[in-house]
Amino acid sequence: MDSARLENYADLIVNTGINPDPGQDVVITAGFDQLDFVRMVTEKCYARKVGKVWFNWVDMPIEKLHYLYQSEDRLSSFENWEVEKLRWQSEKLPARLWLDSDDPDGMDGIDPEKRARAQMKRFPVIKPFRDAMENRHQWCIAGVPGKAWAQKVFPGIPVDEAVEKLWDAILTASRANGDAIANWEEHNANVARRSAKLNAFNFTALEYKAANGTDFRVGLIPQGIFAGAAETDLSGRRFNPNIPSEEIFTSPMRGCADGVLVATKPLSYQGSLIENFSIRFENGRAVEVKADKNQAVLEKMIVMDDGAAYLGECALIDRHSPINQTGILFWNTLYDENASCHFALGRGFDCCIRDFAKYSKAELTAMGLNDSMIHVDFMIGCDTLDIDGVSQSGEKVAVFRQGEWCF
Repeated sequence: MDSARLENYADLIVNTGINPDPGQDVVITAGFDQLDFVRMVTEKCYARKVGKVWFNWVDMPIEKLHYLYQSEDRLSSFENWEVEKLRWQSEKLPARLWLDSDDPDGMDGIDPEKRARAQMKRFPVIKPFRDAMENRHQWCIAGVPGKAWAQKVFPGIPVDEAVEKLWDAILTASRANGDAIANWEEHNANVARRSAKLNAFNFTALEYKAANGTDFRVGLIPQGIFAGAAETDLSGRRFNPNIPSEEIFTSPMRGCADGVLVATKPLSYQGSLIENFSIRFENGRAVEVKADKNQAVLEKMIVMDDGAAYLGECALIDRHSPINQTGILFWNTLYDENASCHFALGRGFDCCIRDFAKYSKAELTAMGLNDSMIHVDFMIGCDTLDIDGVSQSGEKVAVFRQGEWCF
């Protein structure tokens, strides 16, 4: 890939994505095969006069070996230095960047129940530190091609060619062609305007119908708001947590969801692909799941904790989004979720509550915001999807028709 295009993308990730302060530390999580790009991003961070850049190097084949050969007790245990590392992050509040290049099938063959049990045992240690960091630092997830991922997206061609094609697709989807930072300034402004229009309606619920069998109603939190693209942490620092991001989203009312949602794209969940699936809800809870592939993984996912079977997000995306227009199935949630309307099971977002900083976690929960150790997006958008908003008086307002915005 042309170095100038990569420099442009690295500039976008650092300056618009995490937007670190002078003196602030940065933590980068990345795979070993992305060393050159990580070096480029690191230099961009130091150009911002950050304090120090730290690294978490990850490798899915090694992670798979851990799950295949370690005991469940060892997988679920914490060393003292791991806890201290979490404590350091919660106190130091570095900007965090995850460069995702995972193989969508990379964890096939492991025992999903063993993995789930180990994660469930670890989560009580992680949660207090995660809660202490929430809304207090900048973070960003962006994609970088991995060889296995590229060959999944573009099979049947030499690996170097597949990586090059995936690079081009990522840069296009990320609005990183031309002046990437200016592109995102305009995009953030457009998303903010449309979010304001939705908030002005003050909907109590959204209703979904599509020809594939989706027939669903979800209640909204009275104090809730729609948001999207750029966010602002409690210190006033502006950042973009997802590059790309086409969604306008809110967190729905826990316990107020009924009907069936039919997925329109595969879900890559922790290295396992769940395909051709649907989820049925009663009183807000997922009570039945069906999948042609990896149904057991989906079943285990929704019982990870009490909140895993409830919704944490509903997101609206026009079928004409740049990612959908590529016609590419990325086999990666960061990209595929931004091509399609979607929901997420699990944790909701504090920032989707008006004036959220005024409230405690307990108060946000009492308002109806779901909490969970997971937040897993799945796509339900299609060309036949209609969405109506339900007003305070019960009147229905067309929001989407045939997969497109009505306003």
